[in-house]
Amino acid sequence: MDQTHEAATPGPVLTEEPAFTPGGHHEPQSAGRGNPLSFLITAVVLIAIAIIYRQSPPIITPWLQGYDPLGSWFFSAVLAGLPLIVLLIAMAGLRIKGHIAALAGLGTAFVVAVLAYHMPFRQATLATGYGAAYGLFPICWIVFPVLFMYQLVTTTGRFELLQRCLLGVTSDSRLQLVLIAFCFGAFFEGAAGFGTPVAVCGTLLIGLGFAPLEAASLALLANTAPVAFGALGIPIIALHGVTGLDTLLLGRVAARIIAPFCFIVPFWLTWAYAGFGAMVEVWPALLVAGGIYGTSLVLIATLHGPWLVDVLSASLSIICLILFFRVWKPRRILNVALQPIPDRALPPLEQGVLFRTTLPWIIFMTCIILWGIPRFSSWLDTFSTFPIHVSGLDHLVMRMPPATPKPEAEAAVFNLNLLSATGTGIFIAAILAGFSMNLGLRGLYKCFVDTLIMIRYTLITVAALMALGYIARYSGMDATLGLAFARTGIFYPFFGTLIGWIGTASTGSDTSSNVLFGSLQKLTAQQLNLSPYLMSASNSAGGVMGKMVAPQSIVVATTATETYGSEGNILRRVLLHSIALACLVGLFVSLLAYWPPLTRFVLR
Repeated sequence: MDQTHEAATPGPVLTEEPAFTPGGHHEPQSAGRGNPLSFLITAVVLIAIAIIYRQSPPIITPWLQGYDPLGSWFFSAVLAGLPLIVLLIAMAGLRIKGHIAALAGLGTAFVVAVLAYHMPFRQATLATGYGAAYGLFPICWIVFPVLFMYQLVTTTGRFELLQRCLLGVTSDSRLQLVLIAFCFGAFFEGAAGFGTPVAVCGTLLIGLGFAPLEAASLALLANTAPVAFGALGIPIIALHGVTGLDTLLLGRVAARIIAPFCFIVPFWLTWAYAGFGAMVEVWPALLVAGGIYGTSLVLIATLHGPWLVDVLSASLSIICLILFFRVWKPRRILNVALQPIPDRALPPLEQGVLFRTTLPWIIFMTCIILWGIPRFSSWLDTFSTFPIHVSGLDHLVMRMPPATPKPEAEAAVFNLNLLSATGTGIFIAAILAGFSMNLGLRGLYKCFVDTLIMIRYTLITVAALMALGYIARYSGMDATLGLAFARTGIFYPFFGTLIGWIGTASTGSDTSSNVLFGSLQKLTAQQLNLSPYLMSASNSAGGVMGKMVAPQSIVVATTATETYGSEGNILRRVLLHSIALACLVGLFVSLLAYWPPLTRFVLR
């Protein structure tokens, strides 16, 4: 592989097909070309839905959810999981394009919700639109600016210089992987979340010579442990909101559950990439990365709270790892093809060149941190946020016992926070970075249009996937799956953790999983004489391992690495890792639940 050898030599170059280079081959552009029948069918379906919607009676009284439509918990759970089964078979088994698979899963969910769960057609339609809107904003509004930023630095040649800077830190691909995917990924997860780490780190890995599919899979695999405290601790804050449990104690318990996996993930990631023997060769660096991050995570969550856990822990891990590289090197230096190469010291960049290289990324990180400060984002919200109540759905769907302790009305308010959204901060950073690189308005416009064309199928896919998740939520299908696991008795600590995994895998968000199942976890734990703090936190801890197989995350990864249409291949690469890690978390939670000394320690 000449390309990979070049990436490890003193004169690094970009890969042969840099992402989003104008005029290059772009897989998504041909994804749906030459198939007018699919567009015709879609148009007919949409027209039919619009006609039925207009003829359906308006919703006046709340609709009460039911969780056992078939009169059997097992068969009802299978029915509730049918949309996910269709989606996964279409993506991983039949290798259908992501947007078509997502629409198939969405159609299945819609039919199940209306025919089996007897959800009013009007409300099912509103839930679909609400979820699709959330998929476009804020999810896609994060993906697009990140890729726009990447297009800008690639067009101006700054990405090649950044690649050389990273190669100057270490030439070994295993260490590059841990530094970028795990450490930098944790920082971006903590500061922004919502797919940002996968999009950014995937593109950085490709720039260093990693194959696109490999870069996408490894970026997903690394984005695990930090997810519970992503976006300045939002998952834990949301968990507090639905359970009423103390935020600080929830954060401490979640951190102590996740801490061992902070040590494990760097080793697991390197093993998956390079094999066991190559992983052992770099174990000191992996121990530094995971050890510093895991220890910092517990200390910060215990002494401060969940808000800055990822940002501070990742920053410490990055600094310590780079300093460690100055005093330690592996016995062999491996390039991205895992072939030994000479350890050649790259000539340092001139100070002016180094500043120009890092300036766009300094702007990028500054804006992410600034937009992540609650006081700043709250100030922006005061004049740029417009809550839109979804009439006919907002507080007109009742979540019922045993999913909740008492009947609770489901809110449906679309929060259009135009300026405080993380994507807006990234977009402003990209514009400022473009000007700092002397890119004029014409160049910015061209990169903007190229990026928009590139992600057009991703917009459909993410919107359809989020619509599927929202139909599952408002129809009660998600609660059916959760209640089925809640009937496992003494094995509930294990299967309760898997509830969180299912929630994140289906919605693409640990926060959404906590909102959906947090109250269920608390209620079930109290009925089984388990700690509600432990089981509520285990929902978030189990959920982090489902992030890598969430279709939304996979689509973000394929879009960022220009491998759209390969979602099934990536799913097959990460699925077993996700299940294995989730089961390990479940076993660890079971140990914490039934071994009193550990129970007292984790709840202290």
